Amino acid sequence: MDFPAPERAKVRDLQFDRDNPRLVEMDVSASTSDEKIIRKLWEAMDVRELVFSIEASGFFRHEPLIVEEGTRVVIEGNRRLAAVRLLLEPGLVKELQTKIPSLSPSAKEALKEIPVIHDSREDTWRYLGFKHVNGPAKWSSYAKSCYIAEVHRIYQVSLEDVARQIGDTHRTVQRLFQGLMVKEQAEEAKVFDIQDRWNNHFSFSHLYTGIAYSGISEFIGLLPEEEEKQRPVPSDKTEELGELFLWLYGSRKEAKPPIVQSQNPHLRQLDKVVAHPEALATLRAGRPLDMALEVSRPPVTVFRESLMNSKRNLQQARALLTTGYDESVEMLTVAGEVADLAYDLYQEMTRKRRPGPPRRQREED
Repeated sequence: MDFPAPERAKVRDLQFDRDNPRLVEMDVSASTSDEKIIRKLWEAMDVRELVFSIEASGFFRHEPLIVEEGTRVVIEGNRRLAAVRLLLEPGLVKELQTKIPSLSPSAKEALKEIPVIHDSREDTWRYLGFKHVNGPAKWSSYAKSCYIAEVHRIYQVSLEDVARQIGDTHRTVQRLFQGLMVKEQAEEAKVFDIQDRWNNHFSFSHLYTGIAYSGISEFIGLLPEEEEKQRPVPSDKTEELGELFLWLYGSRKEAKPPIVQSQNPHLRQLDKVVAHPEALATLRAGRPLDMALEVSRPPVTVFRESLMNSKRNLQQARALLTTGYDESVEMLTVAGEVADLAYDLYQEMTRKRRPGPPRRQREED
């Protein structure tokens, strides 16, 4: 796409984009101060490297910021704006871990104006979408979903067209959009508050990955993703939706950490549990996820694994007998109990495999 020619703009006139998906993800709002935004960008987006790059080489004129047409809001280049602000005002943000380098008077004067391009958000979304959704400067999954939803809803661009324009698969774009719709619906139903989550980081991938699993999808009654619904969860599943978000993200108010700490294995385990009535009841009763998972597993599988684990443990004990057994009576007693249990189990398994006549008939014979 063709951009307008760059112009020079005073840094003091430029404003951070508080609607930027990456900043929204960091809990930035309209009332967040510039100092707080810069600190958040410094801590999460490695503004430090830009500070030292600009200090060493100046601001690259072939990388202008993009400023929203008719405003002073920087819609592309907030990290660079933060770096320049820090170089011009080293004391702007207190207690940064790295000392901001001092510029010479001439270098500081040259940095007070930087190149910008004025353009509309609508005309730049394809470029920004490719760069940050599927390009070299990728945003997090949550920031991507916010951007995709903005383009889809505000500019009336189909998700298929968004995917085509940014060089991504329709499936990926659809999953991100659907995940955001589920999150927004949970917030509107007041069964989830993103500010109340247990962990500082919002693991959005837990949500959009989880709702693609059949067990979790059926648990909340998720509508088919191709329908692109703004409310993809039926209203009669609001309670289940709240349970899902509690399990994924926990709650500080309720003092409950999330049971899903990582996608592998916890998200898959949750998918199996919610698809099994008895396992789900176990989880709802406050039992740990691994205990609920055991309830969901077929008895044949658990039995087989128990036997194989017992065999491996006994083989290990046998290999360590010479150096590991201290000749104590206690350990000898335990070995005897294990032998008795093994013998009883073997006898019962043998009888089950080759059942004889009923007990009463045997007694009469």
